[in-house]
Amino acid sequence: MLLQNAHRRHLNLARSNVVTWTAVVLGIVLSGAAMLVLRPFSAAAASLTIGDLIRTDFSPAVYHYGPGAKRFVFPNEKTYFTWYTGFGSVKLISSEQMASIPVGGNVTYRPGTRMVKVTTAPTVYVVSAGGILRAIPSEAVAAQLYGPTWNRMIDDLPDAFFVNYQLGLPLASAADFDPAAAVAAATSINGELPSGGSALAPPSGSSAPKVGSCQIFPSDNTWNTDISGYSVHPNSDTFIATIGSSTGLHPDFGEDPTYGIPFDIVGAGQPKVAITFDAYGDESDPGPYPIPTNANVESGSDHHVLVLDKDACVLYELYRARKDAVGSGWTAESGAVFDLRSNDLRPAGWTSADAAGLPIYPGLVKHSEIAAGSIDHAIRFTAELTRQAYVLPATHQAGAGSNPDYPPMGLRFRLKAGYDISGFSQTGQIILTAMKKYGLILADNGGDWYFQGEKGAPWNDDELNELKSVPGSAFEAVWTGEAVTD
Repeated sequence: MLLQNAHRRHLNLARSNVVTWTAVVLGIVLSGAAMLVLRPFSAAAASLTIGDLIRTDFSPAVYHYGPGAKRFVFPNEKTYFTWYTGFGSVKLISSEQMASIPVGGNVTYRPGTRMVKVTTAPTVYVVSAGGILRAIPSEAVAAQLYGPTWNRMIDDLPDAFFVNYQLGLPLASAADFDPAAAVAAATSINGELPSGGSALAPPSGSSAPKVGSCQIFPSDNTWNTDISGYSVHPNSDTFIATIGSSTGLHPDFGEDPTYGIPFDIVGAGQPKVAITFDAYGDESDPGPYPIPTNANVESGSDHHVLVLDKDACVLYELYRARKDAVGSGWTAESGAVFDLRSNDLRPAGWTSADAAGLPIYPGLVKHSEIAAGSIDHAIRFTAELTRQAYVLPATHQAGAGSNPDYPPMGLRFRLKAGYDISGFSQTGQIILTAMKKYGLILADNGGDWYFQGEKGAPWNDDELNELKSVPGSAFEAVWTGEAVTD
C-alpha cells in the first residue's frame, strides 16, 4: 500500500534514537533530564491564564490550560513537541487545584509539523487546521511537501487517539497544502480546539445509548458520532448508483417473529461456556463466552447470537452459531468480543460476527429507542455489491471485486438534510432523523439498502413499510477516510 514500506523504513531509523518516556493516561510525562529540572516542590494555588502549561507537585503529567478554564491532555510526547521545544514555561500548581480543573479533551498535532497515520492502516495524512486529516495520494506528493527525508516525518497515531481528529477530503496534489503556512497560522493550541475545546471530550449528559449503567461505546465512538456536518464523499453519486439510486430503504425486521436480529442481555451471574470455531478461528476471539443455553439465534442462514454482559460492559457476538449437542458449549464460524468502554478496533484484516469486522448490536434499531423517541447511533445496513476494501473502523472486506464504483465496507451514508420527513409516522421520523444525524454504516453483503433492527419486538409493519418509499438518491456518502485494501 502507498507509503507503507517507506514508513516502515522510517520506523527502523527512528528506533535507534528513541528517548525513554514513561506513559500515563492523562498527560505527557517528563522523565530523565527534564525531571531533574522540574523537581517537585510544594505548590500553592496559582493564578492561571488561558494558554498556560500546568502540572502538579506530585505528578509529572503536563496539561494545556485552555478555553473554558479546562485542562487539555497531550496524548504523548510527540504531540507536545509539535507545539513546544522544552518545559521551561510549565507552571506547578497544587494537586487540589488541578483536581478542580475539568478535563476538556486531547490536544492534536500542530498543523503542518508532521504527517501522521493510524497504526492499523497504511494511509498517511497531513494535519491541517482544526485537526483535519487529509490523505496524501502518493510518495511523490509527500516528498514535495516535506522534502527528501519525508519518510522520517511520519508518526503513528494509536487508534485511541485517532478519534480526536476529523477526516477531510484527500489532497489532489501538493498544491492543496502548504506545511509552512499551516505551521505559521497555528499560533496557539487554543485555536486548534474546536468550539472552545468541548468537541474533543465526551459531552456532558451524553445521549450515547446505554443498557443499565453500561454505555454502548464511548461518546466519541464512530457509532455515536454525529456526521451531519461531514464532507460529502467525492465518489458519492457513483456509490449511490451502484447500490441503487431508485431502490428504496428496506427495514429488515418487523411483525414477523422470524425477521430481525435478536440479542440477549445477561449479568455477572451468567456462566461462561466453551466456544468452538470451525471456519474463521484465526480471526476470532477465543472463548469462553457467557452464552445462555437458550440464547436467541437469528433465523435464516447467518444464525447470529449476540449477548451483552451489562455488568462487565462487554459484548459477545457469534456468526453461524449452533448449540452443541452435548454439553453447554456452542460452535460458530466466527466470534468477536468488544469492550464497550473502549474505542479499540479489531486487528486489521480480521472479520467479526459481521463481514466488516464491526459489532452488530450497536447498529440495530431497537424498539425501546422508538419508545424513548430517539435513536442516538448509526444504523447498520447491507449492499449486494461491495469492494474488496474497507474504511475504518471496519477492519475486513468481503467484496466482489476491486471496482472503485463499489462501496467499501465501513463506508458511511447519511440521509440528505433537506429530505422532507414530515409526512412519515413517528416511528419513521425517529429512524430517518437518526439517518440524517448518525447515518448508516455498510456492515455486510446483502439486500441493497436493507437495514437491521431488533427481532421479536412489537413493531408495526404499516409504519415500517412507509420507509420503503425513501429512495437511495435521498442519501449521500460521506468522507471518513481512505479505503484500505488487504
